[in-house]
Order: sequence, then C-alpha cells, then structure tokens
Amino acid sequence: MGRLFGTDGVRGVANADLTAELALGLSVAAAHVLAEAGTFEGHRATALVGRDPRASGEFLEAAVVAGLASAGVDVLRVGVLPTPAVAYLTGALGADIGVMLSASHNAMPDNGIKFFARGGHKLADELEDRIETVYEQHRGGEPWSRPTGGGVGRVTDYNEGFDRYVAHLIGVLPNRLDGLKVVLDEAHGAAARVSPEAFARAGAEVITIGAEPDGLNINDGCGSTHLDLLRAAVVEHGADLGIAHDGDADRCLAVDATGEEVDGDQILAVLAVAMRESGHLRKDTVVGTVMSNLGFKTAMEREGIQLVQTAVGDRYVLESMKAEGFALGGEQSGHVIVLDHATTGDGTLTGLMLAARVAATGRTLADLAGVMQRLPQVLVNVPDVDKSRVDTSPDVATAVAQAEHALGDTGRVLLRKSGTEPLVRVMVEAADLEQARAVAGQLADVVKSALG
Repeated sequence: MGRLFGTDGVRGVANADLTAELALGLSVAAAHVLAEAGTFEGHRATALVGRDPRASGEFLEAAVVAGLASAGVDVLRVGVLPTPAVAYLTGALGADIGVMLSASHNAMPDNGIKFFARGGHKLADELEDRIETVYEQHRGGEPWSRPTGGGVGRVTDYNEGFDRYVAHLIGVLPNRLDGLKVVLDEAHGAAARVSPEAFARAGAEVITIGAEPDGLNINDGCGSTHLDLLRAAVVEHGADLGIAHDGDADRCLAVDATGEEVDGDQILAVLAVAMRESGHLRKDTVVGTVMSNLGFKTAMEREGIQLVQTAVGDRYVLESMKAEGFALGGEQSGHVIVLDHATTGDGTLTGLMLAARVAATGRTLADLAGVMQRLPQVLVNVPDVDKSRVDTSPDVATAVAQAEHALGDTGRVLLRKSGTEPLVRVMVEAADLEQARAVAGQLADVVKSALG
C-alpha cells in the first residue's frame, strides 16, 4: 500500500491490503501515540468506533475494538452510522478518539480506517505520521507495553448514537420541511436509516431508494456517483427534489423536480446565499477548491460573497475554514462543511439544509440553483506521463497560454498532477461545450507529447 495514511485515512482492498492484523496494529499504535501526546492524561481513555455496512467492516471493527481495548482504552461501539455521525458523537460524548471504518464512495471490496481526535476533528498529520511509525516499529518485533487486569479496556454498545445524531440534525435546521416530498438515495450505505428518519422528523414526505444495505451492495449503481435512479424516482413520484449520499454519507448531491443534477458548487451557492441572508456566513465568505466551476465564482461575485479557493480535497477546505474562521465550504463532488454544526462534510445535514431553503422560500430547487450558471467543464486524464514536469515544460506552458488567450474571460484552464497515479488531469471550462472539448483535447495531446 506504500505510505499507509492518505488524504482521508487508510484505504485499500479489505483482507488484501487492509487486513485484520493491520487494523488491530494501527489501533494499538494510535492508542499509544495519543497516550504519549498527553491526550489521555488524568483520566481513563475512551474511544468511539463506527462503520458503514460493508461486510468487511464486521471483522475490521472487531480488530479495531480489540486493538484499542488491549491498549487500555474503553470502547463505545456505535455500529453502522455515517462518518459525520461518528465525528459528531466523538465530540458530543467527550471521547478521546473516534474511529470510522469506511471507504466512502469506493466499491464494496475496499474499506478504510479514519481516526478522529477529541472533539471530532481530523487527526493532525503529524499524529498520523507518528502512528504509522510506531506501527512499523512494533510490526518489526518491538514489544508493546500492555495493561493487565483492570487496566484493559472495556467494550460497550452505545445504542443511543442513532437518536442523538438525528436529534442534533433536527436541532440545527433553520425551519421545518412540511409540505415537501423528497426522494433519498442512500447508496445502500451508512445513512440508510439516519437520513430518512431525519427528513421525516423534520416534516418531509420521504421516499427512499438504495436504503436496503446487505453488506455487499454499497454504492452499487446508486448513490451520489450514480444519479440515474434518483433522477427517475424524483420524476416518477412528482417529488420536489432528490438527495443522494455516498456510502459513508459525508457528501450530498441533489436533483431538482425535473431530474436535473444540482452539484456541489450549486448546493454551496444556494447555502451561501441563505446563510448570508441569515447572518451566518461569517466574513461573507465561502471556501471552494480550484476545481470549483467558474460559474460559481461569477455567481458569488455577483452576490457580494467572497470565494476563497484551496487545493482539491475537503481536508484543505476544512483547514482554510478553521484557520480563517469561515462557516461554509465544500467541493463540487458534494462534500459540504457547515462548520458551526459539523467538523467534517455531512451529507445528511447538507441535504436537510438545502431542503429547508426550498421550504422556507417556496421556490423550486431549480430556481434556487439558478443563482449560478455552470460553465461546461471537460476533464481529460492523460496517463503514463512524467507528471513532475507539468509545471516546467516550455511546450506545455506555451499551449496553456494559447488556450487561455483563446478562451478569454469566458473560460479557464487547469492542469493538475494526480496525487496517486502517473497522470496529468487537464480541465477546461468554456462558455461552449464543443470549445471546451476541443481545447481540452489539444492540451491533452501536447501534454502527452511533451511529457510522455
């Protein structure tokens, strides 16, 4: 697997890359590292562990719980809940560490381990690095210091987590959803019970699809990465809108009453305007990434809202928000962070707030999303190239300059190195789709020729 920790925890094929031994070892290492850092000082340590419905989550959960308890950490096992629920409950219950077993939108054979620090925030990079180092040391034969007798951790099922999280979601909504008909696609994932319950308690008429997880069908042709079923269901049932989550429900995409997609940029635009009007958009600023559609930037300028752009990845969005005190940020993919109410992207909360805006204004989602006009965006992956030279190649620089000149103020070009593969991503936006395709194709050819 190379370096174990990526941008969103440890992921791999369950029982091949991500084994029970690895899960147990990382959990013991995390307990020791946090103890050394003083996190447990003066009290008995507590961890909270949750998972999505993947079959592999069952044995990986057992391994994580065993590792933590063997290191003297008491464990609250919350079962199948969304990633943002685990983050919220870690903070709400005062746990010293939270652990979520999920591979998010990945296919079922994958799984992952994500650690949260006290308060439900992402574990600091230096602590992840230290956990990995300690894990490798002990995997090489260095013995652990192990408690015995009453010093071992105790394991308890915390069955109140579901209701506590749903109550939190309802409690932060600005208004009820009475009169709305909503279709929810749960991706056969972690929000299959939570999201329908929250929308129903908020007053919406709820129709669900993808809400029968069996451990094998998570993200299978449904959810935020496959919107066709949701589009059809919204039109069939005459619903006001549809909401789609991914496997661990940390993201949200939507469709309007006609079945048209409303992506993360549009959701951010709708919520930014709503929060600005209510006085909750601190510094009248929203945080996006460099992949945010140019139409989003134009719309925010028109609305008097400043856009701060970060590198791609919700971790970078969150870092900017926390550093500058911003309240709202997210990505085109549907990771939306409302920092006053969540420490990570929360797909159920995002969907509820979007529906609340529809209910409060009496306007359709299509009308609200019309605050921004998406420019056609074409993304071409150029594989098997020396991505390290993309920023220094004269031929690439000349081609980019020519493309930018041709597009003028109505488009833009972005070249990005993949973080995990030997490829360069060429993104072009233009007022016309055919122009975007043509420019992207030309640039891709230059990148392949110059860097191949």
